[in-house]
Order: sequence, then C-alpha cells, then structure tokens
Amino acid sequence: MGILYLLVPLASGLAVIALVAFRWAVKAGQFDDLETPPMRAVFDESDREARS
Repeated sequence: MGILYLLVPLASGLAVIALVAFRWAVKAGQFDDLETPPMRAVFDESDREARS
C-alpha cells in the first residue's frame, strides 16, 4: 500500500510532462503538415536524381 504514495504522484507528474510536451509540439507547428513527410520517405533524393 505504501508504494501507491510514490507511484500515484509519479504517474501524475509524468502525465503532466507529456501534456506540456504535446501542447508545446502543437504550438511549434509539429503537426501542421501530415502529408509531406511520408511522401519524402517514398520519393527520396536519390530517386529524383536517377529520374533526371
């Protein structure tokens, strides 16, 4: 039972840190463009040079 006094605040603290990190990422624009990065993995620079 005593371990709960350690684990509950620890889990709450980690949840707050994750929420702050997520809000920072949203404000920084990390989730603005969800289409281009997967396409960059498919069509990399070596494919573009080989086609020209």
